[in-house]
Amino acid sequence: MRPAVASALLDAEARRRLLDLVDVELDVVLDDFTTPTARTALAAAEVLITGWGCPPIDEAALRAAPRLRAVVHTAGSVKPHITEACWRRGIEVTSAASANAVPVAEYTLAAILFANKRVLFARDEYRAAHGREDDWHARLAAAGNYRRRIGIIGASRVGRRVLELLSPFDLDVLLSDPHVDPAEAVRLGARLAPLPELFARCDVVSVHAPQVPSTEGMVSRALLAAMPDGATLINTARGALIDQQALQEELVSGRINAVLDVTTPEVLPASSPLYTLPNVLLTPHIAGSMGGELARMAAFALDELQRWTQGVPFLDPILPEAWDRTA
Repeated sequence: MRPAVASALLDAEARRRLLDLVDVELDVVLDDFTTPTARTALAAAEVLITGWGCPPIDEAALRAAPRLRAVVHTAGSVKPHITEACWRRGIEVTSAASANAVPVAEYTLAAILFANKRVLFARDEYRAAHGREDDWHARLAAAGNYRRRIGIIGASRVGRRVLELLSPFDLDVLLSDPHVDPAEAVRLGARLAPLPELFARCDVVSVHAPQVPSTEGMVSRALLAAMPDGATLINTARGALIDQQALQEELVSGRINAVLDVTTPEVLPASSPLYTLPNVLLTPHIAGSMGGELARMAAFALDELQRWTQGVPFLDPILPEAWDRTA
């Protein structure tokens, strides 16, 4: 991982626990596997603790690490650094994706409830009125969460956590996921629905599918056009899942709203209208673990490391057979 990531992720308590679990040189933080320091460290390593900025663990890296048996990732997706060579070697892999799913789902829940309450609209109108008396019940007659219909795309770790968080509310939840059958959807607190129905009928649609070849561009121009006037699209997954140009056109028209934590490109050009549109809440990829939430991911990863040292299977392994639908 990048040295700055290690400093932010591993506080004093995590470092003490790490030292109790394994023999580790805390000052050896690698973001390049080709240096002499890296080659020396890899030669003795049985497990790699990885994070944001880890280089690919490819054939060359594995040749330098003949004793390597496991990778414990302290963040979410392992796709940037786990390669086919790891699976051929039989490397065991786990990640803290489940821990990182918690704040993403919390962000999503807040976005859903605020969207239906029309908070952005109310803020702007109240600001423009400078506190003058007004009939807010009339102006917000379409607001509220009671019996609203919410669409969830993807029963991923985040999607399932969102479904769990939505369960106490008086909402009608639809789920679209090709790997879930109707009975499982009911157990998750939703009704299974195809994407066209979900987009056409929901007040809020939230995207939680992984980015794989079959999902890129899945939120098409036609699906966006089918959304009811005033509906809200939430994306905390990946920008590439949505037709960005079509979404921008819908948002510029003012017909729908959006809460976007990710876009394509990841950082929009300074000229993008999405920065200033009143119907868009745009955040810089912060739904995942930030600040104090990093400690949750570190704790989860260390729990997995402890299981590995005890010869116990990982609680949340990454399996090669699920690679094609893993984020």
